[in-house]
Amino acid sequence: MKYINRDHLLQIGIDWEKIVNTINQATCLIAQKDIVQPIKPYLRYNDLANRIIAMPAYVGGQVATAGIKWIASFPKNIQNGIPRAHSVIILNDGATGIPIATINTPLISGIRTAAVTGSMLNEYVKRLPQNGAKFNVGIIGFGPIGQLHLQMIYAMFSHLINKIFIYDLRAVNIDEIDIKYRHLVHVADSWAEAYQQSKIFITCTVSAAPYIDIPPAKGTFQLNVSLRDYKAELIKHIDLMIVDDWDEICRENTDVEQMHLQFGLQKSDVVEIHNAFNDELWQGLDQKTIMFNPMGMAVYDIAVAKYYYDQSMEKGIGLELE
Repeated sequence: MKYINRDHLLQIGIDWEKIVNTINQATCLIAQKDIVQPIKPYLRYNDLANRIIAMPAYVGGQVATAGIKWIASFPKNIQNGIPRAHSVIILNDGATGIPIATINTPLISGIRTAAVTGSMLNEYVKRLPQNGAKFNVGIIGFGPIGQLHLQMIYAMFSHLINKIFIYDLRAVNIDEIDIKYRHLVHVADSWAEAYQQSKIFITCTVSAAPYIDIPPAKGTFQLNVSLRDYKAELIKHIDLMIVDDWDEICRENTDVEQMHLQFGLQKSDVVEIHNAFNDELWQGLDQKTIMFNPMGMAVYDIAVAKYYYDQSMEKGIGLELE
């Protein structure tokens, strides 16, 4: 069995193009029904703000691997200088069930999250008018997930970006942002500034309750990564709603669940991610407000973990355990 930790992943590096391609391949397998993904259970005890989630899946195709991610999210950890998220992924050979790897780091989860965003952004950006005009991006919440989104956006779309607005309740120090993309970053004074100035807007917060109450502008792409930021009534201003998996996301007090409970949003009203690679959906982007809500799918975690396992074997990185 291979043991891989955060340092090993950083040795391998983050090739965003390859990882987004891994996400796209997994999405094709979802469409082909060559995956198995049970609804993930949430374990809660004592403080109900905390949760530990079990995320099992089998991914077919060339991945041909089963596995499970066991991820803990304790939001108050950050008040004590401890990371909010901790996770372990176990991979099993798809043919024999033999455990082949343990990956001990939440970095895989963060990379997967940003790469799924990258996959959707690719679909959006390639359909924008090719007139040379650059656009602004907004990111609110600048913890590990927000920082990975900044890295991904710069790596994949920097040639299209005018400015990246960043806001966090905790002050963002511009001097701590990597110098290679610091020139694109503007630290916003409020979430509203980042929101209203950006064509592409990404929530990466740990908010427990929605607060965004300003209708999104037409022609914008709202990437609701953190899922508990938008007031339910804003559903009235969304022209195309994309989710990764309806059954997963319409629960746990997400914005989608509240839009369902308060305004009757139904599965038939949304497009699941494996059906989103369709030119007709994206027509008329300048007059359409699009929202993407990803609950987080184990299929993508296992696919990305298998990518890193393969890289570790090829490069001889990680520890071999008996």
